[in-house]
Amino acid sequence: MLRNVLTVGAWTALSRVLGFGRDIAIAARLGAGAEADAFFVALKLPNVFRRLFGEGAFAAAFVPLFAGALAGEGAAAARRVAEGALSVLIAALAVLTLLAILFMPEAMTLLAPGFVDEAYRFGLAVELTRITFPYLLLISVVALLSGVLNGLDRFVAAAAAPVLFNLCLIAGLFLAPVLGLGGAHGLAWGVAAAGVAQLLLLAAAVARAGLPLALPPPRLTPEVRTLLRRMIPGAIGAGVTQINLMIDVIIASLLPEGAIAFLYYADRVAQLPLGVIGTAVGTALLPALSRQLRTGEEARAKETQNRAIELAFLFTLPAAAGLIAAALPIVSVLFERGAFGAEASVATARTLAAYGLGLPAFVLVKVLAPGFFARGDTATPVKVAAGCVALNLALNLALVRPLGHVGIALATSLAAWANAGALAWLLRRQGRWREDARLLSRGARILLAAALMGLTLWGARAVLFDDLLALRLYRWGALAGLLGLGAAAYAALALALRAAHPAEIKAYLRRRRDRTPRP
Repeated sequence: MLRNVLTVGAWTALSRVLGFGRDIAIAARLGAGAEADAFFVALKLPNVFRRLFGEGAFAAAFVPLFAGALAGEGAAAARRVAEGALSVLIAALAVLTLLAILFMPEAMTLLAPGFVDEAYRFGLAVELTRITFPYLLLISVVALLSGVLNGLDRFVAAAAAPVLFNLCLIAGLFLAPVLGLGGAHGLAWGVAAAGVAQLLLLAAAVARAGLPLALPPPRLTPEVRTLLRRMIPGAIGAGVTQINLMIDVIIASLLPEGAIAFLYYADRVAQLPLGVIGTAVGTALLPALSRQLRTGEEARAKETQNRAIELAFLFTLPAAAGLIAAALPIVSVLFERGAFGAEASVATARTLAAYGLGLPAFVLVKVLAPGFFARGDTATPVKVAAGCVALNLALNLALVRPLGHVGIALATSLAAWANAGALAWLLRRQGRWREDARLLSRGARILLAAALMGLTLWGARAVLFDDLLALRLYRWGALAGLLGLGAAAYAALALALRAAHPAEIKAYLRRRRDRTPRP
């Protein structure tokens, strides 16, 4: 198990690094103009459907079904489950893909209504989305093949597939001039090529695993019906999040050129701490809570929930303060080159600061939701999230006029805080959790340490680093020094204010090592 975790983690880390390289290259080539806006819309539409149908909800329903058939009835039954699901998945998504390509102009008027009166952006977005949309079908099949491999305890190929996506986009961007294409077209064809490359990689891996799949005529077999029933709750939950993201794109399309690009670049930076901290804490918390509740240790489960929230605060509050205080240096060093100029850096940095305000809330949602999931309550978090969709829309409409694209990011952050607050209130109201004295005390100290660290970063940037950041030869080193100073200041402040205790952290790490199964 440890070997598999490390393998997946290594490939995921490589994919994250390449993803940043990809976005840096896109910013340099496309900047934040009409081409960038059109490409990000073209990437958004298949990604929305992929997240709805192709990955999380599908994998959560398919892997237990496939693994159960494999363990209980053998390889032949497991192959039958996989082939039945594969044939229905391909048939349904092939129809959806064909309809989307045929009616893309009509779909674009709904997705990006602000493009309608701009013939160039509208036509380019339609053309690029027709190129990228087949990626939905390809990556959904990849998700199924990944589920087969995971059910067989083989993880390398599925973990490596996202690396291929980033490599194909980077290749498409750099090969575009050679092929006589624009940068946006090169990226769009890179998306399509990535789907094919990922499918070939996973198909070869499944064949090597001794379970090659045929494609029977699509039929709603009992296994397929069970799969669809299990997918529905996950698809609804994913759909709530995707609706929020679609609302942001729709409203951003009504703003001046570049708004969609500013939101994309800022979100990519904010996703790094969110992905690392939120996913790690939420993933580790759910099984711990489930075990404690199953054995009747309700008080211990509440204690675990409090410590998870405390741990989330310990890492997300300084991360948020750092994103807000150092937003402009981070954006300018990462993206400001080529077509991405100083004005685009300022606009993106303001957006990043708005997302930074919501970072602790985004992570808190991931930490509080297991308090419901561990008790078998999957409906409440979905209902809360659905209410926050309406709130997000209302905040977008209220803030976009005075604040432009920054208002869209701020609305997302405020809706996230409402989501986290509602989940916490419901857990308290149902008697499933209550903040203890330690959480209140430590939380206040962590907040103070993070605020002081943010002020330190702000002052150091103005006094010491702004001149160095302006020099291209030294800007990467200056940014590393600025962020290193912030980390050191926060560590010192946290210890001085007793927001964290080294002995507790060492004991926690020692317990984790002692509980880690040996490979």
